[in-house]
Amino acid sequence: MRKLALLLCLCTGVALADNQVKVPANALMRLPVASAALQLDRLEVADHATLMIPAKVTELRVGTLLMGREARIGVAPSDQPLRLEVLDADLGAGAWISAKGAAGTYSKAATPGREIKLKLHKLTFESLTLDVRGGRGAPGYAGLDGAHGKPGGCTWGQASAGYDGQDGTDGHAGAAGGNVVLEVPHHVEVERLQVLLDGGEGGVAGAAGRPGHGGAARDCLLYGVDGAADGNPGQPGRAGAAGRSGAVQVFRF
Repeated sequence: MRKLALLLCLCTGVALADNQVKVPANALMRLPVASAALQLDRLEVADHATLMIPAKVTELRVGTLLMGREARIGVAPSDQPLRLEVLDADLGAGAWISAKGAAGTYSKAATPGREIKLKLHKLTFESLTLDVRGGRGAPGYAGLDGAHGKPGGCTWGQASAGYDGQDGTDGHAGAAGGNVVLEVPHHVEVERLQVLLDGGEGGVAGAAGRPGHGGAARDCLLYGVDGAADGNPGQPGRAGAAGRSGAVQVFRF
């Protein structure tokens, strides 16, 4: 039932009424926007709910932000910073704002964590995590297996050796962690905020290609050609390097 509720919420999208958005408990919604800048009077993300902010959004101003227990705001990867300004925020335990980079694939490179500029004029919170870790590097390609040799004959011909397996390629480097600029009132205990800045893990190494089997000797009655040697296995690639960490700057007012 929970999966069905999530699917229905994804299909219906978020209702924007009087500049207010509410994501029900245990739901996943995408913020529908037509421009890069958006202003909301009230944004509520209930317990265990998630609001996704599209990549095109670069500025979001919120009058009142309410996040329930384990509520999340997910920010799509982009090379453009996101400016998030909140006049009054009340955040429950386990509140999480994630702007992680996307993991690399065989067709796309990993993306870095998105830069976040977060200004909170008034903040009441139990806990808050800002996650701008870089995406994991793309994996290396596995080496091709060597072809098998041809068997020998009974009276003539020669068995051929198996071919060598190819080397695997190296994994790609992880993407960099993002940068965070945090502006909060002077009385806020910044030490209670957790900021995850690590670069992405390196991509896994490509596996070595397996050796081809040498041509086998045939089961001949009087005379037969000896079998041939197997090929050599390839060498595995190397794991990619981890991406560099991001940085955080805190300004008090």
